[in-house]
Amino acid sequence: MKQIFSPKSLLVFLAAVLITAAALYYQSYYGPTKPKRVTLWLSDAQEYQFKLPRSHGDSSDCLLELLIPDTTISGELYFRRFPTNDDWQQTTLNRTGEKLSANLPHQPPAGKLEYYFLLKQEGKVIRMPVGEQVTIRFRGNVPAGVIIPHALLMFIAMFLSNLTLLLATFGFRSYRLAGIITTVCLLIGGLVFGPLVQHHAFGEYWTGFPFGFDLTDNKTLIAFVFWIVAVMGNLRKDRRYLTILAALVMLLIFTIPHSSRGSELDPESGEIKTGMVVPAPGHAVSHLNTEV
Repeated sequence: MKQIFSPKSLLVFLAAVLITAAALYYQSYYGPTKPKRVTLWLSDAQEYQFKLPRSHGDSSDCLLELLIPDTTISGELYFRRFPTNDDWQQTTLNRTGEKLSANLPHQPPAGKLEYYFLLKQEGKVIRMPVGEQVTIRFRGNVPAGVIIPHALLMFIAMFLSNLTLLLATFGFRSYRLAGIITTVCLLIGGLVFGPLVQHHAFGEYWTGFPFGFDLTDNKTLIAFVFWIVAVMGNLRKDRRYLTILAALVMLLIFTIPHSSRGSELDPESGEIKTGMVVPAPGHAVSHLNTEV
């Protein structure tokens, strides 16, 4: 009991919190579904920043809105299916008060569109983002009763894994129990609720090994296998190195951005495939410098 509430145990707990927070931030910031940040620079006194969506989880069209109070600015939205060489489709940006807006047409689950804007002001035009497009993936609605326990249990499993890593490293006997709880949370959150999330979003329960190359499914499976080995290996004998290895593997693979190389609809065959390359995130800075 003294070991549990000692200053050393408190430091271990806080360190686990920090490691988990850093890993989650990294995963979220570099994930392929995180909105793309774009800056429209008109002059030193006129600059606009936007977050352009790269994921849409509704059965409706995807509404794109740009907050641009300057009424001298107008523009169009261009889009096409990804990855194809289809002709670009165009729609005019409608102004409502301080906003310019247009809709991307709804796509089947795992279907993707790529899009960009042409903004105009007083005879000048700019392509935004400059030299590239934004890719957005559509998905089905995931019920709160599925996504909330999945996300919560995966967060708990990640935190407990990091905590167990530190407990085993610094000689706490409780690392065995912590490892068991980590494995249970990973099992329920990743291998029970995870497939349910996948099914609601993209119509498939499992797209990892041996049926596909979805990194999210595969990294969950790899982490679970390492944790099972660690738990079983520590049942009769102290083999904390197995626990440390499992926790390090989980920390490493869960820094891989969520949904990387995930489910993607093949526009030609209509089949959902996995393992395709997802465009990397970035921050584009645009300049109004091209004559119409």
